[in-house]
Formats: sequence, structure tokens, C-alpha cells
Amino acid sequence: MALPQVFNPEVAQQLINRINKLTPESQPLWGTMNASQMLAHCNVTYEYVFEERSDKPNFLVKWMLKKFVKKKVVDEIPYEKNIRTAPAFIVPDNKNFDKEKARLEKYINRVVELGEQAFQGKESNSFGVLTIQEWNNMMYKHLDHHLNQFGV
Repeated sequence: MALPQVFNPEVAQQLINRINKLTPESQPLWGTMNASQMLAHCNVTYEYVFEERSDKPNFLVKWMLKKFVKKKVVDEIPYEKNIRTAPAFIVPDNKNFDKEKARLEKYINRVVELGEQAFQGKESNSFGVLTIQEWNNMMYKHLDHHLNQFGV
């Protein structure tokens, strides 16, 4: 079953509507992150796409990620609860809820504005060149997982 397309404005708005149901007091159904940490955690995906991060994996780590992790990240099968988080995605301290929420909404809208063709053959820092569908699955599945984690 195909996942909803993050490049579609209606799907993006549905995700934003779910995000807008969160409050700083929203509690997770599983896991240890609070709502602001979760939003910041979700922003990391987009930071790797749109910003310059200095913690890109080296050649060996990238090879291992492509060989052993990529399929689970880009396929359509939902993540299990309490799966292990990559170190770069761990947000140990509290963040500003409103700031992180606004950043996430901005990133979601940027994906729509750029459109799917901007992602065809675009290289991921962790997994190498991805197809449009792989980018879609990675972005939608991760965000959906964490919105479900908070019951929205």
C-alpha cells in the first residue's frame, strides 16, 4: 500500500493539522521524548535535506547505513514503537515548542513548494541517491510515526 505523498499540498496540510493538535503538554503514548523534543527530532530529517550539518556520516558509516538500514527507512512498512534512534537524531535537552513547530511546518511546506522532481535522484547524506518514492516514504513515515507517538 502506497504511503500518502508529502509533495501533495493536501497531504502536507493534513500533517500540519495533526502537528497543530500538539501542545507543549502533549504526552507520548510510548518513548521518552516530550513534545518539543519530538518536533526538534523530526526537524533533523529536514536539516539534513535543506541545511548544512557537520555530522554527516563518513564513508564506512554511510556504506553500513545503505547496506543495513536504508530498506527499513525507505520502504512502506511503519516503524515499530521504541525503535532505536540514530545518535544525530537524539535531542537530549528541552526545546522551544513554538519555534520547533514553526520550523517543522516551514520544512513541510518547502517540500511541497519544491515538488517531487527536486527530489528525484537527490542524494541523502545517509543513504546515497534516492528516488522520489524513497524520499516520500522516508519523510512521511518518520513524521507519521512520531505524530502517532503523540496520539495525533
